[in-house]
Amino acid sequence: MAVNKQVSIVRTIPSPPRQATDAHKGDCGRLLVLAGSLGMSGAPALVGLAALRSGAGLVTIAVPRSIQQAVASCCPCATTIGLPETSTGQIDPQAARSLFKDLGLLDPAPVGNPPDCLLTGPGIGRGPGRYGRDFWELINAFRNGPLVPAVIDADALNLIEKTGADRPDGWDGQFHFRTVITPHPGELARMHGVSIREIQADRRGYAVRTANLMKASHDTPEYAPTVVLKGAGTVVTDGRRVYTNRTGNPGMATGGSGDVLTGIIGALIGQGMDSFEAAVTGVYVHGLAGDMVAGKIGQISLIATDLIDALPQAFMKMTRSRKKTTARRSASG
Repeated sequence: MAVNKQVSIVRTIPSPPRQATDAHKGDCGRLLVLAGSLGMSGAPALVGLAALRSGAGLVTIAVPRSIQQAVASCCPCATTIGLPETSTGQIDPQAARSLFKDLGLLDPAPVGNPPDCLLTGPGIGRGPGRYGRDFWELINAFRNGPLVPAVIDADALNLIEKTGADRPDGWDGQFHFRTVITPHPGELARMHGVSIREIQADRRGYAVRTANLMKASHDTPEYAPTVVLKGAGTVVTDGRRVYTNRTGNPGMATGGSGDVLTGIIGALIGQGMDSFEAAVTGVYVHGLAGDMVAGKIGQISLIATDLIDALPQAFMKMTRSRKKTTARRSASG
Protein backbone atom coordinates (compact mmCIF):
# COMPACT_ATOMS: atom_id res chain seq x y z
CA MET A 1 0.00 0.00 0.00
CA ALA A 2 1.68 3.20 -1.15
CA VAL A 3 1.87 6.18 1.19
CA ASN A 4 0.75 9.54 -0.17
CA LYS A 5 3.84 11.45 -1.31
CA GLN A 6 2.50 14.57 0.42
CA VAL A 7 2.98 12.97 3.85
CA SER A 8 5.77 14.69 5.78
CA ILE A 9 8.12 12.85 8.13
CA VAL A 10 8.25 14.18 11.69
CA ARG A 11 11.44 13.71 13.72
CA THR A 12 11.14 16.35 16.45
CA ILE A 13 9.45 15.44 19.72
CA PRO A 14 7.11 18.21 20.95
CA SER A 15 7.71 19.46 24.49
CA PRO A 16 5.20 18.54 27.22
CA PRO A 17 2.99 21.43 28.40
CA ARG A 18 4.37 23.85 30.98
CA GLN A 19 1.82 24.99 33.51
CA ALA A 20 1.61 28.54 34.84
CA THR A 21 3.05 29.14 38.29
CA ASP A 22 -0.42 29.94 39.64
CA ALA A 23 -2.13 26.93 38.00
CA HIS A 24 -4.55 24.83 40.01
CA LYS A 25 -5.66 21.24 39.43
CA GLY A 26 -8.57 22.30 37.25
CA ASP A 27 -6.14 23.98 34.87
CA CYS A 28 -4.07 20.83 34.38
CA GLY A 29 -6.61 18.66 32.59
CA ARG A 30 -9.86 17.09 33.77
CA LEU A 31 -10.04 13.58 32.37
CA LEU A 32 -12.81 11.00 32.26
CA VAL A 33 -11.70 7.37 31.97
CA LEU A 34 -14.54 5.17 30.68
CA ALA A 35 -13.23 1.63 30.96
CA GLY A 36 -13.27 -1.72 32.70
CA SER A 37 -15.64 -4.62 33.22
CA LEU A 38 -16.05 -7.46 35.68
CA GLY A 39 -12.65 -9.14 35.98
CA MET A 40 -10.90 -6.22 34.28
CA SER A 41 -10.46 -3.68 37.07
CA GLY A 42 -6.74 -3.31 36.40
CA ALA A 43 -7.15 -1.66 32.99
CA PRO A 44 -8.97 1.51 34.14
CA ALA A 45 -6.67 1.79 37.16
CA LEU A 46 -3.57 1.69 34.93
CA VAL A 47 -5.02 4.36 32.63
CA GLY A 48 -5.83 6.60 35.59
CA LEU A 49 -2.46 6.19 37.29
CA ALA A 50 -0.56 6.84 34.07
CA ALA A 51 -2.63 9.95 33.39
CA LEU A 52 -1.92 11.33 36.85
CA ARG A 53 1.81 10.62 36.51
CA SER A 54 1.71 12.47 33.17
CA GLY A 55 0.46 15.71 34.68
CA ALA A 56 -3.34 15.41 34.63
CA GLY A 57 -4.88 17.54 37.36
CA LEU A 58 -8.14 15.66 37.91
CA VAL A 59 -8.97 12.12 36.82
CA THR A 60 -12.40 10.54 37.17
CA ILE A 61 -12.68 6.82 36.43
CA ALA A 62 -16.13 5.58 35.39
CA VAL A 63 -16.51 1.80 35.68
CA PRO A 64 -19.21 -0.81 36.31
CA ARG A 65 -20.43 -0.59 39.91
CA SER A 66 -19.24 -4.13 40.65
CA ILE A 67 -15.59 -3.10 40.28
CA GLN A 68 -15.77 0.50 41.49
CA GLN A 69 -14.33 -0.24 44.92
CA ALA A 70 -11.44 -2.27 43.50
CA VAL A 71 -10.52 0.48 41.05
CA ALA A 72 -10.77 3.17 43.71
CA SER A 73 -8.40 1.27 46.00
CA CYS A 74 -5.87 0.86 43.17
CA CYS A 75 -6.02 4.52 42.17
CA PRO A 76 -6.65 6.59 45.33
CA CYS A 77 -5.67 9.91 43.69
CA ALA A 78 -8.59 9.66 41.24
CA THR A 79 -12.32 9.87 41.86
CA THR A 80 -14.66 7.15 40.60
CA ILE A 81 -18.17 6.83 39.22
CA GLY A 82 -20.06 3.56 39.50
CA LEU A 83 -21.94 2.88 36.27
CA PRO A 84 -24.99 0.71 35.57
CA GLU A 85 -23.88 -2.60 34.15
CA THR A 86 -25.14 -5.49 32.08
CA SER A 87 -25.73 -9.01 33.38
CA THR A 88 -22.20 -9.89 32.23
CA GLY A 89 -20.58 -7.09 34.24
CA GLN A 90 -19.98 -4.72 31.34
CA ILE A 91 -20.87 -1.03 31.16
CA ASP A 92 -24.51 -0.54 30.13
CA PRO A 93 -24.03 2.18 27.46
CA GLN A 94 -27.59 3.51 27.37
CA ALA A 95 -28.00 3.70 31.16
CA ALA A 96 -24.50 5.17 31.50
CA ARG A 97 -25.38 7.87 29.00
CA SER A 98 -28.39 8.90 31.10
CA LEU A 99 -26.21 9.04 34.22
CA PHE A 100 -23.56 11.17 32.51
CA LYS A 101 -26.32 13.48 31.28
CA ASP A 102 -27.62 13.88 34.82
CA LEU A 103 -24.10 14.68 36.02
CA GLY A 104 -23.72 17.44 33.41
CA LEU A 105 -20.85 15.72 31.63
CA LEU A 106 -22.59 15.68 28.25
CA ASP A 107 -23.54 19.35 28.12
CA PRO A 108 -21.20 22.05 26.82
CA ALA A 109 -19.81 24.55 29.30
CA PRO A 110 -20.92 26.75 30.98
CA VAL A 111 -24.23 24.89 31.29
CA GLY A 112 -22.48 21.56 31.81
CA ASN A 113 -19.12 20.38 33.07
CA PRO A 114 -17.67 18.15 30.33
CA PRO A 115 -14.19 16.66 30.74
CA ASP A 116 -11.20 17.98 28.84
CA CYS A 117 -10.58 14.52 27.38
CA LEU A 118 -12.33 11.16 27.27
CA LEU A 119 -10.17 8.02 27.54
CA THR A 120 -12.04 4.85 26.70
CA GLY A 121 -11.75 1.24 25.60
CA PRO A 122 -9.38 -0.59 27.96
CA GLY A 123 -10.99 -3.58 29.64
CA ILE A 124 -14.57 -2.92 28.49
CA GLY A 125 -14.93 -6.34 26.85
CA ARG A 126 -16.65 -7.28 23.63
CA GLY A 127 -20.27 -7.92 22.78
CA PRO A 128 -22.76 -8.41 19.93
CA GLY A 129 -23.22 -5.80 17.23
CA ARG A 130 -25.97 -3.99 19.12
CA TYR A 131 -23.69 -3.53 22.12
CA GLY A 132 -20.97 -2.07 19.94
CA ARG A 133 -23.36 0.41 18.33
CA ASP A 134 -24.70 1.47 21.74
CA PHE A 135 -21.20 1.93 23.14
CA TRP A 136 -20.14 4.07 20.20
CA GLU A 137 -23.29 6.15 20.57
CA LEU A 138 -22.07 6.81 24.12
CA ILE A 139 -18.61 7.81 22.85
CA ASN A 140 -20.19 10.10 20.26
CA ALA A 141 -22.40 11.72 22.90
CA PHE A 142 -19.16 13.20 24.26
CA ARG A 143 -17.44 13.89 20.93
CA ASN A 144 -20.40 15.34 19.02
CA GLY A 145 -22.17 17.11 21.88
CA PRO A 146 -19.77 19.10 24.06
CA LEU A 147 -16.95 18.33 21.57
CA VAL A 148 -14.73 16.44 23.98
CA PRO A 149 -11.40 15.15 22.59
CA ALA A 150 -11.02 11.39 22.91
CA VAL A 151 -8.36 8.69 23.12
CA ILE A 152 -9.89 5.38 22.02
CA ASP A 153 -8.16 2.07 22.58
CA ALA A 154 -8.54 -1.68 22.93
CA ASP A 155 -12.01 -3.22 22.89
CA ALA A 156 -13.70 0.02 21.86
CA LEU A 157 -11.89 -0.45 18.55
CA ASN A 158 -13.01 -4.07 18.39
CA LEU A 159 -16.62 -2.98 18.86
CA ILE A 160 -16.84 -0.72 15.82
CA GLU A 161 -17.44 -1.93 12.30
CA LYS A 162 -16.32 -0.51 8.98
CA THR A 163 -18.94 1.33 6.95
CA GLY A 164 -21.12 -0.97 4.86
CA ALA A 165 -24.63 -1.30 3.52
CA ASP A 166 -26.03 -2.26 6.94
CA ARG A 167 -23.82 0.05 9.04
CA PRO A 168 -23.46 3.52 7.47
CA ASP A 169 -21.92 4.96 10.65
CA GLY A 170 -18.81 2.79 10.77
CA TRP A 171 -15.44 4.09 11.86
CA ASP A 172 -14.77 5.42 8.36
CA GLY A 173 -18.16 7.09 8.02
CA GLN A 174 -18.49 9.29 11.10
CA PHE A 175 -16.85 12.43 12.44
CA HIS A 176 -13.92 12.06 14.83
CA PHE A 177 -13.47 15.33 16.71
CA ARG A 178 -9.90 15.56 18.07
CA THR A 179 -9.72 11.79 18.30
CA VAL A 180 -6.68 9.55 18.81
CA ILE A 181 -7.05 5.82 18.24
CA THR A 182 -4.32 3.49 19.50
CA PRO A 183 -4.74 0.07 17.86
CA HIS A 184 -2.25 -2.75 17.96
CA PRO A 185 -1.80 -4.64 14.65
CA GLY A 186 -4.56 -7.14 15.47
CA GLU A 187 -7.11 -4.42 16.17
CA LEU A 188 -6.21 -2.51 13.02
CA ALA A 189 -6.36 -5.71 10.98
CA ARG A 190 -9.89 -6.31 12.24
CA MET A 191 -10.91 -2.75 11.41
CA HIS A 192 -9.80 -3.26 7.80
CA GLY A 193 -10.80 -6.90 7.44
CA VAL A 194 -7.26 -8.01 6.56
CA SER A 195 -4.64 -10.21 8.19
CA ILE A 196 -2.16 -9.06 10.82
CA ARG A 197 0.59 -10.06 8.40
CA GLU A 198 -0.71 -7.54 5.85
CA ILE A 199 -0.73 -4.78 8.46
CA GLN A 200 2.80 -5.61 9.60
CA ALA A 201 4.06 -5.68 6.03
CA ASP A 202 3.00 -2.05 5.50
CA ARG A 203 2.56 -0.48 8.92
CA ARG A 204 3.00 3.12 7.82
CA GLY A 205 0.82 2.70 4.77
CA TYR A 206 -2.10 1.24 6.72
CA ALA A 207 -1.79 3.82 9.49
CA VAL A 208 -1.89 6.71 6.99
CA ARG A 209 -4.77 5.15 5.09
CA THR A 210 -6.75 4.68 8.31
CA ALA A 211 -6.25 8.32 9.34
CA ASN A 212 -7.40 9.52 5.92
CA LEU A 213 -10.45 7.26 5.86
CA MET A 214 -11.45 8.49 9.31
CA LYS A 215 -11.60 12.07 8.10
CA ALA A 216 -14.91 11.16 6.46
CA SER A 217 -14.55 14.06 3.99
CA HIS A 218 -14.45 16.58 6.86
CA ASP A 219 -11.93 19.30 6.04
CA THR A 220 -11.71 20.99 9.46
CA PRO A 221 -8.31 20.25 11.11
CA GLU A 222 -9.97 19.42 14.44
CA TYR A 223 -11.73 16.52 12.71
CA ALA A 224 -8.48 15.04 11.39
CA PRO A 225 -7.94 12.02 13.67
CA THR A 226 -4.60 10.66 14.80
CA VAL A 227 -3.72 6.97 14.45
CA VAL A 228 -1.17 5.37 16.78
CA LEU A 229 -0.27 1.94 15.41
CA LYS A 230 1.49 0.27 18.32
CA GLY A 231 4.33 -2.24 18.15
CA ALA A 232 8.03 -2.12 17.39
CA GLY A 233 8.51 1.28 15.75
CA THR A 234 5.12 2.67 16.75
CA VAL A 235 3.68 4.78 13.91
CA VAL A 236 1.85 8.03 14.65
CA THR A 237 0.04 9.83 11.83
CA ASP A 238 -2.80 12.23 11.10
CA GLY A 239 -2.68 11.42 7.40
CA ARG A 240 -0.45 14.40 6.62
CA ARG A 241 2.40 13.85 9.07
CA VAL A 242 4.08 10.61 10.12
CA TYR A 243 6.29 9.91 13.11
CA THR A 244 7.99 6.56 13.72
CA ASN A 245 9.04 6.05 17.33
CA ARG A 246 12.49 4.71 18.22
CA THR A 247 12.18 4.36 22.00
CA GLY A 248 10.92 1.20 23.70
CA ASN A 249 11.91 -2.45 23.80
CA PRO A 250 10.39 -5.97 23.60
CA GLY A 251 9.96 -6.10 27.39
CA MET A 252 7.06 -3.69 26.97
CA ALA A 253 5.06 -6.38 25.18
CA THR A 254 3.16 -7.12 28.37
CA GLY A 255 -0.44 -6.79 29.55
CA GLY A 256 -1.39 -3.25 30.52
CA SER A 257 1.36 -1.47 28.61
CA GLY A 258 -1.15 -0.08 26.11
CA ASP A 259 -3.40 1.14 28.94
CA VAL A 260 -0.48 3.16 30.27
CA LEU A 261 0.03 4.75 26.84
CA THR A 262 -3.65 5.71 26.69
CA GLY A 263 -3.32 7.49 30.02
CA ILE A 264 -0.20 9.38 28.95
CA ILE A 265 -1.66 10.64 25.67
CA GLY A 266 -4.96 11.60 27.29
CA ALA A 267 -3.19 13.57 30.01
CA LEU A 268 -1.19 15.54 27.45
CA ILE A 269 -4.33 16.37 25.45
CA GLY A 270 -6.11 17.38 28.64
CA GLN A 271 -3.31 19.83 29.36
CA GLY A 272 -3.83 21.52 26.02
CA MET A 273 -1.60 19.74 23.53
CA ASP A 274 -2.66 19.19 19.94
CA SER A 275 -3.81 15.59 19.46
CA PHE A 276 -1.06 14.61 17.01
CA GLU A 277 1.68 16.22 19.08
CA ALA A 278 0.32 14.65 22.25
CA ALA A 279 0.43 11.24 20.59
CA VAL A 280 4.02 11.74 19.38
CA THR A 281 5.20 12.92 22.81
CA GLY A 282 3.19 10.19 24.51
CA VAL A 283 4.66 7.27 22.57
CA TYR A 284 8.17 8.70 22.95
CA VAL A 285 7.89 9.11 26.74
CA HIS A 286 6.16 5.72 27.06
CA GLY A 287 9.03 4.03 25.24
CA LEU A 288 11.63 6.06 27.13
CA ALA A 289 10.14 4.91 30.43
CA GLY A 290 10.33 1.33 29.18
CA ASP A 291 13.98 1.73 28.24
CA MET A 292 14.80 3.20 31.63
CA VAL A 293 13.10 0.29 33.40
CA ALA A 294 14.84 -2.26 31.17
CA GLY A 295 18.17 -0.62 31.97
CA LYS A 296 17.58 -1.24 35.67
CA ILE A 297 15.82 -4.61 35.88
CA GLY A 298 16.08 -6.03 32.38
CA GLN A 299 13.34 -6.68 29.85
CA ILE A 300 12.15 -10.05 31.14
CA SER A 301 10.68 -8.78 34.42
CA LEU A 302 9.21 -5.54 33.08
CA ILE A 303 5.48 -5.04 33.84
CA ALA A 304 3.08 -2.19 33.15
CA THR A 305 3.22 -0.68 36.63
CA ASP A 306 7.00 -0.34 36.20
CA LEU A 307 6.31 2.01 33.30
CA ILE A 308 4.11 4.21 35.48
CA ASP A 309 6.78 4.30 38.20
CA ALA A 310 9.37 5.38 35.62
CA LEU A 311 7.30 8.18 34.08
CA PRO A 312 8.59 10.90 36.44
CA GLN A 313 12.20 10.11 35.50
CA ALA A 314 11.28 9.88 31.81
CA PHE A 315 9.64 13.30 31.79
CA MET A 316 12.56 14.76 33.75
CA LYS A 317 15.09 13.28 31.31
CA MET A 318 13.14 14.67 28.38
CA THR A 319 12.98 18.13 29.98
CA ARG A 320 16.71 18.17 30.81
CA SER A 321 17.55 17.14 27.27
CA ARG A 322 15.46 20.05 25.96
CA LYS A 323 17.26 22.52 28.23
CA LYS A 324 20.69 21.29 27.11
CA THR A 325 19.70 21.54 23.45
CA THR A 326 18.36 25.07 23.96
CA ALA A 327 21.52 26.10 25.80
CA ARG A 328 23.74 24.78 23.01
CA ARG A 329 21.75 26.62 20.38
CA SER A 330 21.90 29.84 22.39
CA ALA A 331 25.68 29.51 22.81
CA SER A 332 26.26 28.85 19.11
CA GLY A 333 23.91 31.68 18.10
